[in-house]
Amino acid sequence: MTSLPFISRRSPVMGTHGMVSSSQPLATQIGIDILKRGGNAADAAIATAAALNVTEPCSTGIGGDMFCLFYRASTRTVHAVNGSGRSPAALTLQIARESCAENATCIPTTSAHAVTVPGAVTGWCDTFKLFGSGRLTMQDILTPAVELAQKGFPVSHITAHSWSNQAALLKSQSPGGADLLVDGRAPLPAELFRNPALAGVLKEIGARGAEAFYTGRVAEAIVESLSAKGGVMTLQDLQCHLAHSLSIGPDALHQAALHNTTVVAPISTSFGGLRVWECPPNGQGLIALIALNILEATPVLSHPVNSAEYLHYIIESLRLAFADGQFHITDPTKSNIPLDTLLSKEYGRTRAQLIRPGCVLPATSTGVPVNSTDTVYFSVVDGEGNACSFINSNYTGFGSCIVPTGTGFSLQSRGSNFSLMPNHPNVVAPEKRPYHTIIPAMLTTDSGELYASYGVMGGFMQPQGHVQVLLNLLKDDNPQHALDLPRVCITPDEHGDGLPTVLLEEGIDAAVLQQLAGWGHSVQHVTGTARSVFGRGQVIRRLPTGVLVAGCDPRSDGMACGW
Repeated sequence: MTSLPFISRRSPVMGTHGMVSSSQPLATQIGIDILKRGGNAADAAIATAAALNVTEPCSTGIGGDMFCLFYRASTRTVHAVNGSGRSPAALTLQIARESCAENATCIPTTSAHAVTVPGAVTGWCDTFKLFGSGRLTMQDILTPAVELAQKGFPVSHITAHSWSNQAALLKSQSPGGADLLVDGRAPLPAELFRNPALAGVLKEIGARGAEAFYTGRVAEAIVESLSAKGGVMTLQDLQCHLAHSLSIGPDALHQAALHNTTVVAPISTSFGGLRVWECPPNGQGLIALIALNILEATPVLSHPVNSAEYLHYIIESLRLAFADGQFHITDPTKSNIPLDTLLSKEYGRTRAQLIRPGCVLPATSTGVPVNSTDTVYFSVVDGEGNACSFINSNYTGFGSCIVPTGTGFSLQSRGSNFSLMPNHPNVVAPEKRPYHTIIPAMLTTDSGELYASYGVMGGFMQPQGHVQVLLNLLKDDNPQHALDLPRVCITPDEHGDGLPTVLLEEGIDAAVLQQLAGWGHSVQHVTGTARSVFGRGQVIRRLPTGVLVAGCDPRSDGMACGW
């Protein structure tokens, strides 16, 4: 496959009883089936996540983490679940540095030390306990994914392309990698792929809950695979994560001890007459909110979408927001994060004063994202108006590409986001959550009604995508158009001058590129398969009439479906 045009001629999908939008059609259909069986948005989200583990393992899996936002229609409230794991208790800065090059600033993604405790399974189970309808069991919810893994599914085109990029690493990292290959290679587009090992694990989770993953044969396989690569994770690390997970019902929402629960208070800001919700640190949703507060103090909305002036304000606001995020975002139980200050409108106005029309900010005052990675994001809204904005990730494709024997899933590489700088708030330390890129988003009205559940997956593109898609929605209230429009992405410095490379997607006028370059931006035009850097988003809009209107990103294999 040499090119992926990503040309969309899609109309938004509409329904009234429920809607699911994801990057894989089979996963979307499973989510819809759960809604039709009486499940709510949380039930359908977990079923969709499990199906995506099967159909898109090059982006997500139970060896990784999850975050979600849940909108409860009956109370008009937004709740957040942090399903991210911690570093092993024995992983110190000294041990981490011993496995890295002398001047390294982070842990390599293929190192066993990059593997933090997988948090996805406890996150699923906690979401089910807190927000599920109560009409279905966990076994009911996971059975469709189990059957998909057992019987096999045809691999979609973009997924096959991503899968092939890491086939060699899967073969070399661990013997279990063979479970995710076909005769030592990645599956081809439309080729049937079966994963009986993963089916077995999902079946056990359905029957026994999170204990089936964090104790017993699966936990032992995880520890053995990491130990063989020099890792220090123990069975106790996995059991401690299980202990941190919720063991009680909905009353857990009233728990206050952040370090003992995955339930956290979401953070938000107002923009364009809407309230924008994100998960708090250790996630990077803070960056999107800071950028929006900065943009609110600029004339960005007075300019045409994707004009040079419009993009200049977006680029510079994001650079300032990334500088703040890269310094402050870490495990909030290990460092104090001044959220009230960072989220204040006054702070946003102060940062906005640094931006000058037609003039690029110096590198010393801004931040640069590290890279972009693979993730799955999807959204579910049910007929009652409940919504689940859900994201699940391995981080870098198959993550570490370490596959525990007999499990059919790879382990994430999330620990590579720790800093190796001793005085940095995000420095690697025992039992610590790292800076996390995956972020779901939610939009509500001033009266607390659900406006939209949305997100854009893709590493450090995610806050950039959240900002741009929201601006698109405000310009043209059409979820599909908001996702179709070409995007920009600021990426690491490639020229040694400290300034980011600004990637402009095909479809942005060449004259805009030239104008941005003339102002001092280091710009690059991106086409074909490289357009994956701009992320893949999903949007479900709920109209005041109760009608659901959804869009699915043309940069993915997926679809939105309603009924």
